[in-house]
Amino acid sequence: MKYWIAVAIYALLACTQTLSAQIVGFEANPLISKNNQNFLRSQAAVVQLTSQAIEGAPSARVLGKSRQGSGVVIDSNGLILTIGYLILETEQIVIRTHQQKTYPAKVVAYDQATGFGLVKSLIPMQGIEPVKLGKTSDQKLDEMLLVVSAGESAFSGPTKLKDLRAFTGYWEYHLDNAIYTSPPVINHSGAGLFNLQGELIGIGSLFMQDVMPSENPVSLAGNMFVPVELLEPIYKELLESGIGPNSRRPWLGINAVERQGRIQIVRVTPESPAQSAGIRPGQWLLGINDQPVESLSSFYKKLWAVPISEGSLKITIFDGRDIIQIPVDIVDRSKIVKKPAGV
Repeated sequence: MKYWIAVAIYALLACTQTLSAQIVGFEANPLISKNNQNFLRSQAAVVQLTSQAIEGAPSARVLGKSRQGSGVVIDSNGLILTIGYLILETEQIVIRTHQQKTYPAKVVAYDQATGFGLVKSLIPMQGIEPVKLGKTSDQKLDEMLLVVSAGESAFSGPTKLKDLRAFTGYWEYHLDNAIYTSPPVINHSGAGLFNLQGELIGIGSLFMQDVMPSENPVSLAGNMFVPVELLEPIYKELLESGIGPNSRRPWLGINAVERQGRIQIVRVTPESPAQSAGIRPGQWLLGINDQPVESLSSFYKKLWAVPISEGSLKITIFDGRDIIQIPVDIVDRSKIVKKPAGV
């Protein structure tokens, strides 16, 4: 599903997942068996989510026209928490439960800052008890957790908490705190991560070839989950306006990576502010509004601190020969995301 995951990685994951099931058996683990009722409820609350991109949606170029993943029922009114890229600029959403019942659903919110998405069943769902939300801060490193995903490649089994630290994505995305687990699961998109009490603590976002900190000599494949603790402060506004307060911020439309202590642009989104300003792949990002930047995370934070009302900002670029300043129009990403008709 995600455009940054290669077919070869999926093949590797399939082997890794089979091996992990052999190493740590879900049914045989006494900690999980002791809380069996909690986990049965958790499994039942995870549903399959299928969506279709809106005609002409720019995100379909990289995320696909048809998307499938998981979501977790979090309230008695059929509200489902998922990962946002599954529902960004989509419509015709269908929910399938563990009882193989299907329900039409609609997009309630997409929050660029956290990466969360909210959808709601249009018909009351039967036989599903909403899960309780837990706290990542209550977990210890190497503690056993449960991952549950739905769909054709449904998975329900153990994983371990390997780290809690910041995550910076090359697509203008940053979390000050993210959850890293190993071994990985294949269909991580929107999967639920549960503690031993059956409480939801994270929503699946990414496969990573190494979830360990850079200073750790051990390399482990795994997944990154978005902590559900990020939902509570923005929950009310998500329901009211369809977007969180921190998502109303400048957007450039670039993909960038850190290389040898510098930031290089590797892709520019078509019809984005960056492309309109003449920014190109291969150039190096040096600063914003005359402030130098030394990391991708610091660049994002300085970018998002610029008020949308300012209208434009200056990006300092090294193009291989010269250092130049390029004015870029400020665009609020939330204003240009395509929405289904009537939303």
